[in-house]
Amino acid sequence: MRIRFGYVAMSTLLKDCSPSHTVTLGNLTKIESINDQRKRLATLARMNIASTTRLFHHNRAYDIKVFRLTSKLIPLATHPLLQDWDWPRELGADFRNLGSLAVRDGLRISAHPDHFTLLNSPREEVVQAAVKDLIYHDGIFSCMGLESAAKLVIHVGGSYKDKDNSLVRFIENFRKLPTPIKARIMLENDDKSYSAAEVLALCQQLKVPMVLDIHHHWCLNRVEDIADLLPAIFATWDEEIVPPKVHISSPRDDKNIRAHADYIDPVFLLDFLNIARGLDRDFDVMCEAKAKDAALFRLLDDLKNEKGLAFADQATIEI
Repeated sequence: MRIRFGYVAMSTLLKDCSPSHTVTLGNLTKIESINDQRKRLATLARMNIASTTRLFHHNRAYDIKVFRLTSKLIPLATHPLLQDWDWPRELGADFRNLGSLAVRDGLRISAHPDHFTLLNSPREEVVQAAVKDLIYHDGIFSCMGLESAAKLVIHVGGSYKDKDNSLVRFIENFRKLPTPIKARIMLENDDKSYSAAEVLALCQQLKVPMVLDIHHHWCLNRVEDIADLLPAIFATWDEEIVPPKVHISSPRDDKNIRAHADYIDPVFLLDFLNIARGLDRDFDVMCEAKAKDAALFRLLDDLKNEKGLAFADQATIEI
């Protein structure tokens, strides 16, 4: 039973390696020529791709196979001002090179569109913006040459004081999505509205994978036991495409239990590993800590002292 570990989007250890260089709309529109505006955006995007390339090499050096791309690789990509910009043509070669590295190293790539990507909003303009954002993310993966194993994790959204109808809206809008995007989506339980049990039922209905967020479950549950839910959650995944994934983080403090701490309390993970051990199934762990790769390395060091765990490589354990 192998468990691979990864981190989110950027390194706190590598210097000058931000993959999220951007420009404000106000500063961009100070550039009079549309062509010059797009050249500026393309330059920033290539800086972000170069930083991501460095991150891929960093991951390779430490055997890290699980990685989430930032959603900010292309600044302002979904803004209406840029609706006619054919960025896949302009940046296609850069993304293909990046994708070839991901394939070479066996990276399990994902992205997490932000909390404004709401398929169940009662406002049509919000839903259309969400669809546009999903198309943008799918476009990046497609330009990288990554198939449906490259996933997009999203939340169900808000309850809007009527959870039943909010779920109906999500289902209706999800089913309208282009097939390639539906093939990439995985749903995650959140810490305020939709519990693990509720998201599991939705995933089973829509036949999409479910990401279990252990911290979110700790914040929001209906007294459900993870041990009872986990077999069905893992069953939503097709391991021939990609193994199941869980998210791990720790609360910042007693007053901010939903906020992520800089590092991860290993107890949060070890309790879960004792439950998952009985399933004897490989899965991935995404560390969602503020310290990024530094938090991952500290967690891995903590695990080295635990009985019953063995390291297959620098970022993979066996139990």
